[in-house]
Amino acid sequence: MLLAFATPAYESLRNAICQHGGFQAGAIERIEFPDGERYRRLTTEVADRDVVFVGGTISDADTLELYDLACAAAKYDAKTVTLVIPYFGYATMERAVKPGEVVTAKTRARLLSTIPAPARVVMLDLHSEGIPHYFEGAVKPVHLYGKPLIKQAVRELAEGPYVLACTDAGRAKWVESLANDLGVNAAFVFKRRLSGDTTQVSAVSAQVEGAHVIIYDDMIRTGGSLIEAAKAYKNAGATRISAITTHGLFPGSALDKLAGCGLLDQVIATDSHPRAALLARERQDGFLRVMSIAGLLAGYLKEHHA
Repeated sequence: MLLAFATPAYESLRNAICQHGGFQAGAIERIEFPDGERYRRLTTEVADRDVVFVGGTISDADTLELYDLACAAAKYDAKTVTLVIPYFGYATMERAVKPGEVVTAKTRARLLSTIPAPARVVMLDLHSEGIPHYFEGAVKPVHLYGKPLIKQAVRELAEGPYVLACTDAGRAKWVESLANDLGVNAAFVFKRRLSGDTTQVSAVSAQVEGAHVIIYDDMIRTGGSLIEAAKAYKNAGATRISAITTHGLFPGSALDKLAGCGLLDQVIATDSHPRAALLARERQDGFLRVMSIAGLLAGYLKEHHA
């Protein structure tokens, strides 16, 4: 039976994965010392077991804990080690634009690549397709796509004629693939950059007048790009606008900004980032709905640990 551990922020998701897959949940002893040092101990025996660690890189501390735990499992003779990283938190820092910039996606991948045993790293709906190529050595990166969940969310939202859309041309191919699977038209907005942090929407690529526009974006942070795109689709005649994202981060008051903009009737996110589930429980107004990725991840793990 597969043995699954988790970092603290991902224990709920780990429990759901175990329920879906019939896996055993492993226990970890944790002690925090006054000087900031941390003590960690795998209290469930890992020797000769297929071991999984569920944890997103939502902070540097979470990343290091994931790394430390995987190294411990390798030291204590785990049969296999798999890291399930629902949200790879450095995905937008995948290349250097200015001299001296740190490509954090690459440095974190290199860190995880030094786990002292062959390991598999499973990541979901990465912002950049090139990130798996940053992993080295005996680590096998896996880019898992959440397409089945996104299509399910679209079908649940859609009422009458609808168009599947994205916030900019950068996600156009992915959204076009989704739209083809669903048998609908795809749309995106054309932007031009006015300054380093300001863009202006200049056109919409498809006919959206009288239609329900469902915008997909792999990640929503502050929601600024989503709101600008929603304005463009509204001005082009959309009668209703909804949004779907795999990774809902919503820092600070971002979700309040989205709810208060008057353009979006609902946002659906997965629980790849723990903040989305937390905010959905706190708001309880139905604006944010969360779909679990537990079944998707459990299915992958069962298939590759049969």
